[in-house]
Amino acid sequence: MLKPRYPITTPRLTLRPFTTDDLDALHAYESRTDVARYLYWEPRDRDAVRTFLDKKTGRTALQAEGDAIDLAIIRRDTGTLIGNCLLIWTSATHRQGEIGYVLHPDHHGHGYATEAAREMLRLGFDGLHLHRLTGRLDARNTASARVLEKLGMRREAHLIDNEHVKGEWTSELIYAMLDHEWTP
Repeated sequence: MLKPRYPITTPRLTLRPFTTDDLDALHAYESRTDVARYLYWEPRDRDAVRTFLDKKTGRTALQAEGDAIDLAIIRRDTGTLIGNCLLIWTSATHRQGEIGYVLHPDHHGHGYATEAAREMLRLGFDGLHLHRLTGRLDARNTASARVLEKLGMRREAHLIDNEHVKGEWTSELIYAMLDHEWTP
């Protein structure tokens, strides 16, 4: 079980649970076509964002397999919500999890995704004592692949046309890291 102490701070970011006050900031990026392009969902209207925000506000601890922590990424210098990061406990038996992140495109290219995702690795390895963490992504999302590579994760698989998403066959990359490879 893992219930982190919030907020979590990094040199440039604050990671904290979502609140209902985050609706406008979350809608600002989840409604964008360029954000949803490589994700399973289409751009979300305000009502859909509100529905998913209600779920996000309760995702603050890992108590059982299948649970997720989904945190708002806040720039410390401006107080602006710029995205979210995720840790999912995928297997208790095999001590495995998955990380993820979504950033508003206005904040791409500054290392914020890497900084936030590093904290998700820390929570998974040091907090929950997982053995293996993965990151899965659409193979066309080269920017996200670079984030995982910067974290030291290795590309383990390239699954060709393995999923039918939004009316087309897509390929998936899977990156992974083991606990003994983790260096904070």
